[in-house]
This record gives sequence, C-alpha cells and structure tokens, in this order.
Amino acid sequence: MLGPLLPDFRVRQRDYLLEIARAITQELDLGKLLNRILRISVEMLAGQAGFIALRERAGWHVVASQGIPTILLRMIEQMLAEVVEEEDPEQFELPQISHMADQLAQQASLGLLSGIGLPLVTRKRVLGVIIIFRSYTTAFSANDQALLSSFANQAAIAVQNAQLYAEANEERQRLNTLLDSLSDGILILAANNTIERCNPAFARMLNLPRQALIGRRHEDVIRWERPPQGMTLEQAESGGWPLTPHAYLYVEGDIKVGDDLPPLPVGITYVPLIGENGRLRNIICTVRDITKFRQAEELKSTFISVISHELKTPVALIKGYVSTLRRDDAQWDPEVIQDSLEVIEEEADRLAGMIENLLEASRLQAGGLSLKRSDVSLPRLAARIAERMQTQTTSHTIQVDFPEDFPIIFADENRLEQVLTNLIGNAIKYAPGGIIRIHGEVRPQQVIVCVSDQGPGVAAEDIPHIFDRFYRAPDVARQTKGAGLGLYLAKAIVEEHGGRIWVDNVPGQGARFCFSLPRE
Repeated sequence: MLGPLLPDFRVRQRDYLLEIARAITQELDLGKLLNRILRISVEMLAGQAGFIALRERAGWHVVASQGIPTILLRMIEQMLAEVVEEEDPEQFELPQISHMADQLAQQASLGLLSGIGLPLVTRKRVLGVIIIFRSYTTAFSANDQALLSSFANQAAIAVQNAQLYAEANEERQRLNTLLDSLSDGILILAANNTIERCNPAFARMLNLPRQALIGRRHEDVIRWERPPQGMTLEQAESGGWPLTPHAYLYVEGDIKVGDDLPPLPVGITYVPLIGENGRLRNIICTVRDITKFRQAEELKSTFISVISHELKTPVALIKGYVSTLRRDDAQWDPEVIQDSLEVIEEEADRLAGMIENLLEASRLQAGGLSLKRSDVSLPRLAARIAERMQTQTTSHTIQVDFPEDFPIIFADENRLEQVLTNLIGNAIKYAPGGIIRIHGEVRPQQVIVCVSDQGPGVAAEDIPHIFDRFYRAPDVARQTKGAGLGLYLAKAIVEEHGGRIWVDNVPGQGARFCFSLPRE
C-alpha cells in the first residue's frame, strides 16, 4: 500500500507548491499568504500546530499561527527575542531553531511531543522562522525537513516580496505627501508633454481641479499672457533640448489663469528625467508664484523713486536758501532773512518727519513696533491736535465732535497722536478747502474715530491699496508731496492696538477715514 501512496504524496506536494507559488504572485496581503503557507505546511507534515514569526525592527513578532493559544504566542515571542542572530543562516538554523522547537513542544503542555523549525532565509538574511509541531513522538524525517524547507523558501520569498512592496508603497506615499505639501506647483510631464501628474498647489494656482489637468498638453495649460523672459519649453525642445541629462530650463512670465482672473506671475524650472536607454522619460516642472518677488521689486523701485524725489526737494530748498543767504555780494533785509529761515526750518522739519517715517516703516518690517499704554482721553487728544494743525491752513476749518460720555481708553497716546496727525494732514493736503471733522462714536465693545473732509475723495481703484507702503494714487502723486507712508504707519499702529482702520468715501463728496479701538 505504501507504493501507490508515495506518488500521491508527491503529487500533493507539487500541487501545494504550485498553489503557494501562484498565491505569491496574486496575493498582496502578507498575513493571508503566510497563513496559507502555514496551513499547507501543517497539513503536509501531519502536524497539529505551528506558527510563522518574522524578525522586525521592533523585535520578533508571530504573524501566523495555527492551533496555538494566544498566551503561548506571547511566550514564543519572548523566547525568540533571546535567539542570537548569526551571520550564517545555517548556523542560525541548526543549533537554535531545532532546540527551540523541541523546547516549545515540551513546554506547551498541549500534548505536542515533537517539533521542527527552519529559518526563512533570502539573500543570506534570516527574515523569520517557521515551526511545525506533532502530537506523537515519531521524528521528523529527512523528507519532512526537505518539504518544510521548500515551504520555508516559498514563505521567505513571499516575505521579501511583501517587504519590497511595502517599502515601495511607503516610498510612494512619502513622495506623494512631499509633492502634495509643497507650496510650489509641480507638474510631471510625459515625454510627449502631456501632464501625468500635478500637485494641489498648481491646481490652486490655475483655480482648476487636479483631474481637469491630467492628460492635457503642457502648452494648453501653460499659456503665456505675453512673450516670457527666456525660451518656452516648446521653443527649447524645437532646438534639441535637453542635450544633456543634467540640463534644465528656466522661464519667467505671466500665465493666463482664466477669463475673469488676472494673469499670474510665475517662474518655471524644467528638469528632464532620462531613462537608462538615454531617452527622455519625463519632465519635472516646478512652478513658483513670483507675485511677492515682483511686488518686492516694484516696492524697491517705488522706494528708490520716492526717496530720490521726496528727499531731493527739501535738501535742494535748504541748500538753495542757505547758499543765497551766504552770498557776500548781497545785503538782506531782516524780514527776508526771517522768511528764508522759516522755509529752511519747515523743509528741515519735513525732511526729519520723512526720515522718521522711513525708520518707523523699517521697524515695522522687522516687527519692532512697541506700545507704551496709559489712560488716554481721545476727545482731549483730538482737540489738541486740531488746534495745532489749524495753524497750518487757512482754507480749512477743523471741527472736533465727540459725545460727552466718550470713555477713557488704554492706549499709547503718542502713537494715536501720530495716527490723527497723519489723517488730518492728509485731509489738509488733498482737500482744497472746507470743513475737516473729527468725530467719535461709542460702541459696546469699541470706540470709533473718523476724520472726514470735503475733498474729491478716494478713487475706487485706489481703495484696496490706500494703506500699502509707498502707495500714492497716481492722479494726486503728481500734485502733492509725500512718501506714501502715513496711512501705512497709521494702519500698523491701529492694528497693534487691536483695532482696524478703513476708508468710507463717495468720490466727489469727500473721504472719511475711520479707525476702531477696543474699549478694554
């Protein structure tokens, strides 16, 4: 009877090995795969129990078991932790695994009398162990060991494939997270310039969903408003780009975002990805929004223009009057000398005020604005400033109107004086005449102070920028002097107090600048 059974056993062994090999290529769940290998191993070796344990970074862990209670699995992991790792897998197998299998069989107290174990080895590295137990004393034969060795080899291949897959998946997730978290836009182009992938930042730049961009051609998405600085990708490719694997291309300009949105200033860097065959595989595009850089350049140009013009005028006047008064060939009346000195003093004061505003703007940029708070009566402060500034104009009447119950607030009086002086000064400067009214209102949580005039008002297109640094409305910049820092500083001071500042205005009927301050 043994003769016919042997071929049948070998056929079953072959079928099981084919089943395992097929499962390795189809099953991505490592736990399910190892449980299947363990079940086949126990069945083919006529065992009653077994387990597969893997060596992980945190130590040994039983990943598949059959016929072993949970409490015993914990003991198994503790015993595996005492196994000394050898450089040679065979040295790991012979003295330790077999001894541990017998020891476990004796300590299990479940009627398991013998055990056999083999390491899961791949590329001369022990990944884990597989151990099978029997409930009778018959020793495991050489054929049993060969059979288990086949299953162990298959299990080792499965573990290695799963680990490689997990590492690749982890690396892909890490790359996805990196791309999705970048503030710069990223495009990955195929060799034919179609978009294979884009990150959320680029989709936000174009105000489009990401899926609407996948599959579209580069030139249909990157549409230049006007010829950019540098060659476009299509122009460079027509000239043979990339000529070397490490070539890159940079182009800067404004791209079209939509019919209703303004163009977006961007700088795009193209880097080729060359395959092992020397052919172009992908093009990585990094798209950076350079709006702030362009604003900084414009601000720098504006600063240089304003300073060169605004500082030049008082310096020229001071020098001119001083040179005139120092002439040896003329005798000046005391009245002329007094008038000249008055002009010199006014221009020096204006120059000092402008320099102070520039210093304040620099401190704000560096976060250096500090407040010295105390109890402040805004009605008294406004009345004092109005009386002082009334001497600077004969065509305006400055009125102060505060309710009698206007509360005392806790603020920096010198800073608020700077705010009111700037607002009243602007009203005197831009309104040709009329009444300038300083008005106060009391609200439950805040107080509001407004300075209104009867001038031309603020143009609607200037309102969004009126509090920007160095900004001056184009139609008034040619007629009045100034560096465009007064409202910028006023806004910073009010916001540092926890309030806000805004402009209410009807063109042709005057402007009203208001700011709020918390009562507490």
